Parts: sequence; structure tokens; C-alpha cells
Amino acid sequence: MSSQISQQFAFRAQKSLGLVGGTPTYLPVEGFASPDVPGRTYHYSADGRLYAYALPTGVRIYQAEGAQLIQDLSLPNILELKFSPRGTYLSTFERPNKLEDGSQHKNLRVFSTSTGEELVSFSQKYQESGGWDLQYTISESHAVRLVSGEVQVFKPAEWERGIMDKLKVEGATSVVLSPGLNPSLAVFIAEKKGAPASIKIYALALLASPPTCSKSFYKADRATIKWNTLGTQVLLLTQTEVDNSNKSYYGETGLYLLSAAGNFDCRVTLDKEGPIHDFTWSPNSKEFGVVYGYMPAKTVIYDQRVRTLHDFGSAPHNFISFNPHGRLLILAGFGNLAGKMDIIDRKTLQKVCTIDAPNTSHCEWSPDGRFILTATLSPRLRVDNGIKIWHCAGALMHVQAVEELYQASWRPAPIDAVAPFPAALPAAPAPSPSVAGVAGLSDKPAATKPAGAYRPPGARGQATPAMFKREDEGGAVTPTPGRNGNGNGAYARPGQGPGGYQGQNGNGNGQQNGGRRHVPGAPQSPAPDGGEKKNKKKKEKKKEGGKDRDGNPNGRAPGGPNGNGNGEGALTPIAPVAKPAFIDISPALTIEAVADGASVPPTPGGDLLLDPVAKKVRNLNKKLKAIDELKEKLTKGERLEVTQLKKIQAEAELRKELAGLGPA
Repeated sequence: MSSQISQQFAFRAQKSLGLVGGTPTYLPVEGFASPDVPGRTYHYSADGRLYAYALPTGVRIYQAEGAQLIQDLSLPNILELKFSPRGTYLSTFERPNKLEDGSQHKNLRVFSTSTGEELVSFSQKYQESGGWDLQYTISESHAVRLVSGEVQVFKPAEWERGIMDKLKVEGATSVVLSPGLNPSLAVFIAEKKGAPASIKIYALALLASPPTCSKSFYKADRATIKWNTLGTQVLLLTQTEVDNSNKSYYGETGLYLLSAAGNFDCRVTLDKEGPIHDFTWSPNSKEFGVVYGYMPAKTVIYDQRVRTLHDFGSAPHNFISFNPHGRLLILAGFGNLAGKMDIIDRKTLQKVCTIDAPNTSHCEWSPDGRFILTATLSPRLRVDNGIKIWHCAGALMHVQAVEELYQASWRPAPIDAVAPFPAALPAAPAPSPSVAGVAGLSDKPAATKPAGAYRPPGARGQATPAMFKREDEGGAVTPTPGRNGNGNGAYARPGQGPGGYQGQNGNGNGQQNGGRRHVPGAPQSPAPDGGEKKNKKKKEKKKEGGKDRDGNPNGRAPGGPNGNGNGEGALTPIAPVAKPAFIDISPALTIEAVADGASVPPTPGGDLLLDPVAKKVRNLNKKLKAIDELKEKLTKGERLEVTQLKKIQAEAELRKELAGLGPA
């Protein structure tokens, strides 16, 4: 029962190893002394009975419950270790080396945990993805390993007899042994030289017989295989090294479901484009969840015939995990996402709570399904490393900061060794004192202060100068500049200075060349006359045949080329010309006409002549006209933006405001 297995978790850091008890004390396990040298790895047995860690000089095996030392093996340079399902055997892996006599280095060794005796050893080239170890049946009656396209089968009780059975599968790259009482082997063959990839399922007891189920497909360079708890069905995630459509940096993915009995197989069709981020079986072996698609990703629960049970919609998630009882599940976004964890009640399909766990590298349910361990690990993130324990209702239970944390996990326990999950969601116990001692850590995120406008460092903490404020905020009144920049709103002719004085260059500053740029040393060109005088002279020239009033051609005086009698280019200031008054000949605009839907005729200088009410009416009609155009697009089936839809929704308010501007 639950009293037989206490809650416990372990961690490994750069300078320490630790075993910590769970709720309610979270104290270090008595009797366990952390080694003086850094540990390389640790591992629990699947039943939670044993715990072992590797040091540069050897391997130590403990009873997990009381931290009692069982074996101290002198095995230097061990990189990985792993227990068999019942903890009877311990496998170790070390880096392969070249021996002086030229023989193969037996770098994969299997020991008895009870006696410490080495039982068998193999040569293993690769360490990647945990595939270096042998795979055992749940009863430890058989063990299998893949060597160069050949599946070798051993009987652990008779290691000395060597290979008991074997299966040759050309091109096999991975093999996964199923759990359950009738184990099967899922063998994956990668795509190669134009030949399709495939997966084949064999009954372990009948390897010489044809596969019970097989399926071929393309776009599969590697695969991830997950059996359900009963070992009756398998999920296969395929992935390519390169995405030929250039839509994903990580290649294309596909998901397939196969039955070990051979009575069902299909591809899981997903309705959103993008990669498959995560997938997992429910502990009941009857359903599985998939997180897929470009962000925000979709999460869907399927049954064992790939029928949709529930669609959770789109959200920034890339992680899914059921608790050991299958009652709750976590939907979270880790890695480059914000670290939000949604706890879902599988029974009601309602969200229980949301936990904010940023920078999480590892997330795991406790064996009793009531607590969640999250850890920030190195080298994924080298700051704020540590462990947090959360209750499934969202409360933070414990915080343990650990410098340069590399590994953290719960102590496993068989499902029949823990109490069943209650029908109602259990209440959270009291948190440990570490939660109160860490500022800013809470299950409820603090309200964030609006960022506001950016201020340079030299202006922070000071009042805003009046010149940077708007007039309605107490700022200085700034005159509206006209086109000539004179601040009085008047319009001046090009080249006319303030007050109507035109300089010899036409820009009001007394320089020459009629408003054109003058290059020093270049001959000066005559300045053009301005405005109405120039037009009047052109008309007179046409009447007199190109002569001015004095009979001189081109309007020049006989004394010089510029008509000033001395051959110089000097000009006299031109007197300011009065601007003719604007006469509005458009019909008078009435509010009644606008209210009836009449359009507002554009008039020159209308902004200067319309009263505020007429301006308001004109602006409202413009908005209503734009809304009519959007509604026409919508009826044609065009897709509108959210802001455009909001404009259509505001039509009633605009018409009401327009009607209110009419006469009472």
C-alpha cells in the first residue's frame, strides 16, 4: 500500500548528489551521505527499491528507502547505468577504447545487484538515446539487444548460454520491446536509397514467424516508438532530417498507430499543418494525446481507433503528460515558450488550474499523481537552477535551489503500491518553509506594471518638459505652421519670405537666383518674376509680337541683358501681392441633407469654412462609407481583419451619433 513506499526525489549537481523526502517535511534522507567527488549519473530501479550512482572511481548501489549501501563496485569511467525492471541486474556503459592486444573492448557490462558479480559483457559502440542497454521483459525472463541489423535474444537466468534466439532485419535502426505479459518487438527500418521506411511487429516467442503487423511509408529517417501499458498497441513518430517544403527547420513528422495483433493500423491524420511536438499514451492504454501544428499548437485526445475524443483547441503548448492514474494531465509550453502549465481533469475535461513555471527543463508527475516536479537544469540554463514541487491544484509546495543542477527525478513506485486517486480533487497540504523564504515565488503571478513610454536614462525621474507635452496636458501652445513655415497659417508663393518680401533669389533672404541654389563662382541666372506680373507680361508679349511696352524684344531694357540698363543682375524688391479672397460658390450644406444620407460635396478650403458640426457630420459619413465597403467585401467572402470587423460592429453607434447631430 501507500505506506510501504514513501515519497522521495533525487538530484545530481556539479558538486553534490542528494536524496530528499517528500511531503510534508522535504528533508534529506537520513543515512545518505553525498560523495566528496562529482557524480556522473544516477538511476532508480523501476520498482523504486534500489538507487545507484556512478563516480569517476566506481559505482554504489543503495536501498532507496533507508539509504543503506548494498554494493560498492570499483568500476572507473562509468558514463551510464541502468537497472532491470525488478532491480535484479545493473547494466553499466563506459566509453569504448582500443585495447593493446587488439581485442574488442567489452564496455557494456551486466552485474548482479545482490552479489556485485559481473555476469556478462558486450561491445557497444553507441550511447545515444539510451539505446545502449539491453531491454528486459517485465518478468526479466528475456533480454534483447540490436546489433548491426540483428536482434539478439538472451535469457538472463542463463547468461552463460549466450544468444538464445535472433532475428535478422536488414537495415533495422531501432527496436523497442513491449511491456505486458505477451511481449512483442517493434522494429523500425529507416528509408534508404529510395526504398520506403517500414515498421514490423514480431511476437517475441515466435521470431521465426512472419511479422504480425507491418506498415511501409516514406519521409522517415528516424523514429520514436511508444507502446501502451498493456503492450497491445504502438505509436510511431517518424521524422525526416530535412523538410523538403522548407517549412520546418527540424524536418517533417508523421504519426502512425499499429496493433500488435495485426488487426488495425493507420496514419493519424492531423488537421493542422506543422510539426508534432509531443505525444503520449494514457495509463489506461485506451487513448493517447497529441500536441501538433505551428504555434499556437493544437492538442487532441484520440481513442484506440483514432477517433477524436476531445479537442483542447490551440494554445502555446509543446508538452503533454498524464498522471499515473490517468485522471489528470498536463498541457504545457516549455523550452522557448513561457512555461505555463495547464492542469486538466480528464474526467470533466475542465481546466483545474494554471501554473507558471518558467525556464523548466524537466517536468514529471509523482507516483501518487498528486504532485509535480519541475526542474531548471544545466547546461540548458545555467542560472536559477533548482527544483520546485507543485500540488496538482496549483499550489507551490517546496523550492530547493541547487547550483549547476544536472538531473532530478521522483523515486518510481508501482501503481498498486500507492493509494488510488480520490474522486474529488484533493486539497493541497501546507507548503514547506522554503516557499515563504523565496521572494516572488507563488502560484499566483504578480500583477505586472505597464511599461509606459520609454525614457532615456538622463531623463528618468524628472518631470516632462512643457515642449514635449500636448496642449491638453499642460504643454506650451505651438502655432500651426503654414506651408511657408511662418506660423500664421498664411500661404506664401514659392520664394517669398515672411511679410511678402522677396529677395533676389526668391527666398526672402536677399540672395539671388530666384530661389534656386547658387554655386559660388558660377554665372548668375536671371531671377524669374513671380505670380501675376509674370502672367500679365506673357499676355502683353503675345499681343505686341514679343516686344515689351517700350518696343524692346523680350521685355529687356536696351542698356543690358537683364533690362536694368547697366548689364548687372540686380533686382529691386517686389511689392507683396494681395491674395484674392476666396468666394464659395458651392451650395450651402444643411444638416438635414446629411442626416438623410446625402454625401458631403468636397469644397476647396472646406476645413476653413465648415463649422464644427458640419465637420463632424462629414467625418461620420466617411466612416459609414468605409463600413459599407467592408460589408460588401464580407458578402463576397473575403476574409477581414479583426480591426475591420470591429469597425462594422460600430456602425450602429455611428448612425446614432449622426442622427443626434440633426435639429431637435
